[in-house]
Amino acid sequence: MVTEHTSENGQTNQPERAWYAIHTYSGYENKVKSHLEARIASMDMRNKIFRVIVPMEEEVEIKQGQRRTVQRKVFPGYVLVEMIMSDEAWYVVRNTPGVTSFVGSGTRPVPLQEHEIKTILKQVTKESDKPKAKVSFSKGQNVRVIDGPFTEFIGTVSDINLDRNKVTVLVSFFGRETPVVLDFLQVEKI
Repeated sequence: MVTEHTSENGQTNQPERAWYAIHTYSGYENKVKSHLEARIASMDMRNKIFRVIVPMEEEVEIKQGQRRTVQRKVFPGYVLVEMIMSDEAWYVVRNTPGVTSFVGSGTRPVPLQEHEIKTILKQVTKESDKPKAKVSFSKGQNVRVIDGPFTEFIGTVSDINLDRNKVTVLVSFFGRETPVVLDFLQVEKI
């Protein structure tokens, strides 16, 4: 385990805070987070283990013509921990119920790279953005129009715009393929 760093001039420096990914049993991410936070408090490790997060994002799901916003885990089976790696911090995290291992090579945990954690934290904390839509169809797939002037038309998906929750469907209209831009709720997979 890494407990301290030695600089070029021979002085010992305290190791830096870093983010680590820990692997958990799938579906137990939130339980692991609460267990770990309780262990941090009870074992007085707040000066070594700082934050524990389960990266989540909002997603719009369309089922039976209804639009619902749901929370989805970005990395199922993983929890992120910001900590200073030491033998005792490693022990606290590793022996938390539900934790299977640290992500790394062999037995040595490898911290996440700065750009990786910045991307993850930015993705997780952007509450102002609209939730992503969960789309059950893909380009080239046949769909049925279920709402609007083209109801009951069968067409082929030519484009999906996730930002606007729109899909472009090519429908045969008067013997010609015509692109029609529709809302995700207006089509269903055949």
